This record gives sequence, C-alpha cells and structure tokens, in this order.
Amino acid sequence: MGPRIWFVVPAAGASRRLGGPVHKQYLNLAGRRVIEHALEPLLSHASIAGGVVVLSADDQDWPKLPAALRDRVTTAVGGRERCHSVLAGLEALSGAAEEDWVLVHDAARPCLGETELSRLVERCRGDAVGGLLALPVADALKLEDGAGRIERTVPRERLWRAQTPQMFRRGQLGSALVQAVDAGEIPPDEATAIERLGFKPLLVEGSPLNIKITHPADLEFAARVLAMRGDPVR
Repeated sequence: MGPRIWFVVPAAGASRRLGGPVHKQYLNLAGRRVIEHALEPLLSHASIAGGVVVLSADDQDWPKLPAALRDRVTTAVGGRERCHSVLAGLEALSGAAEEDWVLVHDAARPCLGETELSRLVERCRGDAVGGLLALPVADALKLEDGAGRIERTVPRERLWRAQTPQMFRRGQLGSALVQAVDAGEIPPDEATAIERLGFKPLLVEGSPLNIKITHPADLEFAARVLAMRGDPVR
C-alpha cells in the first residue's frame, strides 16, 4: 500500500472581521455551520483516510456541532498563528507516516467542489513536491502608492491566487514549517514554507466558487453556490 492521504483543518483563528461575536467558521450557512461544509468533501472523499481539526484552547462552539461529524475527526489545540496550528495538526496525526500526504484546508472555505479536490489529489499524489489549488489572476492588478492612488499596474501574466487545500508530505511540510518558525518567519500558507526550502509546488487549477468567507457578502454567495449544487438547507 502506498502513502495514505490525511487532512488538517486549522480552525483556531480568532478572526471576527465579519463584525459579530461568532468566529466565521461557526457562522450559519444554509442551515449548518461554515466548518461543517468545509469538512464534508474531505470526510466523504474515498482516498482520504482521516484528519484533524485544530481548535483554539477556549473554543466553545465545536462541542455544539453534531456528534456524527465530531466523532469522525481528531481534534488538537492550535497556536497563535496558522503555521503553529498546522504543526499541531500534523503532530496529532498519530497514525500517519512521514511520507503520507496531508491536505491543509481552510475552515472558512465551505464551497470546495469534489471535482477540484479529486483533481488536486490525482495531480499531487504522483508529484515529488505536492501542490495546491489556485486560480490564474484574471483582473488587472494595481499597486497602491500609500495614499490611495495607483503607483503602477502590475502585469498579471503568470500570477495565481492561492486557495486550499494545499497538499504536501507530512514530514516535509512539518520540517518546512518548523524551519520557518525557527527563523522568525510566519509563512502565510503551507506552500510558502515549502517554497522557502527551494521546492516548487505544483499549481492545480481550482474553481472561483471555492471562496473563503471573509466579508458578509461571501456568506450570501456561498449559500447560492451550495443551493446550485443541490445541498439541502437544514
């Protein structure tokens, strides 16, 4: 049997940018919490062996989720930054080998499609480095001058917007994150840590529907995506 595939979902962030008292991964979306939608494609994918959800030490919302969901994952306590939480998740994958693959997915990204997830898995599992879902930049990019005006236009050719999941070997990803943290760096995503070691992660085209909940309008858009796919409202 070859390397297995696992997932880590960092959900320890305290972001309340949507303006309410509830962390965005626990906001209601089509009758369920955002994180429930984020976990569903990972838990239902035939190639994925299992995974870890990384929570803050004072999380009081996770126990309110359905037991049928909670019983299917392991939980761990995260750290101050995303990289610390991912490291905690990798450590909690006690049944995983160093050569196994790990998919790191945002807890606030509820519209991951089965097609894109399967594409990522199939493209990366035979790759020497691994990779991530991403989208080629389509809009014109403007660099702001610090005073609300355009300094210059940035060429968009060869530029991609990173998404999740991001898929790398457990051992290599753990080592990359530890080295970055030890150097006093906070990588914004897992691919950045891998790049720091001199590797070139594979870009696998994702979907514009695979949005991350950041603004209030994102919730409405996500609800429409889920309805379009036929997800029942509960």
